[in-house]
Amino acid sequence: MRRIEEVLIVEGRYDKNALSQVVDAVILETSGFGIFHDRQKQKLFRTMAEQHGLIVLTDSDGAGFVIRNFIKSCVPPERLKQAYIPDIPGKERRKSAPSKEGKLGVEGMRPQVLLEALERAGAHFLDEEIGKQSAERISKADLYRMGLSGGTNSRGKRAQLLQKLDLPERLSADGLLDVLNALMSREAFFDLAAADHTDPE
Repeated sequence: MRRIEEVLIVEGRYDKNALSQVVDAVILETSGFGIFHDRQKQKLFRTMAEQHGLIVLTDSDGAGFVIRNFIKSCVPPERLKQAYIPDIPGKERRKSAPSKEGKLGVEGMRPQVLLEALERAGAHFLDEEIGKQSAERISKADLYRMGLSGGTNSRGKRAQLLQKLDLPERLSADGLLDVLNALMSREAFFDLAAADHTDPE
């Protein structure tokens, strides 16, 4: 599995699942057209673009291009790359019928096709092995240790942290973990959590 510097933007969770089998990267969802009215998520995309750059990988149908164009209006063009999947007729296994345009979406693409789409888009593949960075990355255990998951008031503490970092309030614990690893080092996370008095007793 190859690691990518940029943050990947996809339409939904099935697309995210497909990509997460191919690359190690922060993958955020637009929730389809939900991005149009979600100002917090728009701001998160801009923040991620400034820090790491974005690669948009949506379906190749009309709706996918509408979403692409909207993101282009939210993010500086020099921080945005576009990855395109080919037009392949068919339907995903989980669906009872093909999409309106009869094309496979991101979730229906073979892993090699997705990887090639990212390569063509100019994704920055990091040379280091994933294992070498695992000790430095913020983990689920770290969230637990700092009281941000698995505790009686973890949801409230996560909400405070999300507000402090100006992140979407609906961001799940897993989503928070991805974003924290993109925004800061493990050491900086501990400093931030300690400042918020989320240290364990």
